[in-house]
Amino acid sequence: MRFSASCFRSSCSQPSRPRPSRPRPSRRPRLGPILLSLLLAGCTVGPDYKKPDAPTPAVFKELQGWTPSHPADAMDKGAWWSVYQDPELDRLERMVDISNQTVKQYEAQYRNAVALVAEARASLFPTASLTAGVSRSGSGASGRGYSTSSTGTGGSSFGGSSHSTEYNVSGSIDWSLDVWGRIRRQVESSAAGAQVSAADLANARLSAQATLATDYFDLRAEDSLAQLLTDTVAAYQRALQITENQYRAGTTSSIDYVTALAQLQSTQAQLIAVGVQRQQFEHAIAVLTGQPPAALTIAPAPLASMVPVVPAGLPSTLLQRRPDIAAAERTMQEQNALIGVAIAAYYPDISLSALGEYAGYPLGSLFNASNQVWSLAASGSETLFDGGLRPAQVSAARATYDAAVAGYRQTVLTAFQQVEDALSDLRILEMQAKAEDIAVNSTRRAVQATLNAYRAGTVAYTSVITEQTQLLSDQQSALSVLQSRLVASVALIQALGGGWTTADLPSTAAVKGPFKPY
Repeated sequence: MRFSASCFRSSCSQPSRPRPSRPRPSRRPRLGPILLSLLLAGCTVGPDYKKPDAPTPAVFKELQGWTPSHPADAMDKGAWWSVYQDPELDRLERMVDISNQTVKQYEAQYRNAVALVAEARASLFPTASLTAGVSRSGSGASGRGYSTSSTGTGGSSFGGSSHSTEYNVSGSIDWSLDVWGRIRRQVESSAAGAQVSAADLANARLSAQATLATDYFDLRAEDSLAQLLTDTVAAYQRALQITENQYRAGTTSSIDYVTALAQLQSTQAQLIAVGVQRQQFEHAIAVLTGQPPAALTIAPAPLASMVPVVPAGLPSTLLQRRPDIAAAERTMQEQNALIGVAIAAYYPDISLSALGEYAGYPLGSLFNASNQVWSLAASGSETLFDGGLRPAQVSAARATYDAAVAGYRQTVLTAFQQVEDALSDLRILEMQAKAEDIAVNSTRRAVQATLNAYRAGTVAYTSVITEQTQLLSDQQSALSVLQSRLVASVALIQALGGGWTTADLPSTAAVKGPFKPY
């Protein structure tokens, strides 16, 4: 049930017989004072946004008592991958912002969100329209006539029929006043939503860059593994030659030769299989850079041996350094403003309208005062009964806001978890890398000693195979640890925001943009 009230005033000027009269002041209402009083009395209903707190530790636990072996300087803003000093990685990463289709998708969504802000803001202003037209009409007579006459209103008659022409120009203005702030709250929500979209765009860009860096280091690990297996195949071929010479000299049986041959062939098969994973990583990198896999070929190169660890900084600054946290925080304001939109439904809608029209003939005298028609109107409407719709809408808006608050705090907790995970991975893997290096050096000496003993005939060839197999296993483990350290380094940079800060987020004024009346 809805109640409406309105006030209407109009005037129509018609030609009349002139008569003397004394001048008197115009009684046409003045809208200026009325509009000013309404706007000054306007308010913005609903709660004003206040950023909720979030659990924040004083320090990162995994940093205590650990000094990275290769600490890096603060990452470059934007080009965070420069800490790895890899020209090929730099070339590929710069293609993400230009050609990655997921980033382009989020960029288009951001532009759409900015347009929605302008759309919401347009409701704050009146709507004006102008119409112009001409009409020609006529009527026939029942009998014949031979006289012609002309009317004074643009019409003419001939033989009993009449014709008339009328020109008209009209303009109207309609304005729904935002007395209670419903539209302003909607604009506030849309502006915060545009900032959410901007943060999502930054997060999508960072995610694509980090995924590319991870795939790149995985690809380089496959290159290093291929080189390791190639070197191992060469070593096994030399060992096979030794067993063949020993067999021909009659000092050993054919079993040693066959065993060495089987070991060589097995390793050669492993070398071939490396190409499967490598090509998949190369194809993934091509897609991340916006290219079909056939268009990108990355030349083999070894995996970087240095693992930079960027400074983590203070936990309190993490809330300003991650785009996903910024998106969650802006979502809270977006939903908070919608509470005000729901509350504004309790208050009446107030609107103003004005109409002016000139109609007559001929065209040259159309704008004479005698052809003028105008009207002014003000109206208000209020819902008296809606079956509990408005209370339900307000409750739903508050519940959505509470969910946004919980989502924000969970995002913050997850962010701290990711930083701590990356730090612990780097710390533990650094210790494991040192242990693996010691193991590789020891096993390499054991292989050489055992091979010398085999040549002297003091040990069986199975001892050589055992040591060679252990050396390859240790070398593969050391390579895997190095790969994991580089991937953890990328994960730490991503967890810290990749050099992004909330200062990169567009301001409310920026997302609203300049006013464009048409």
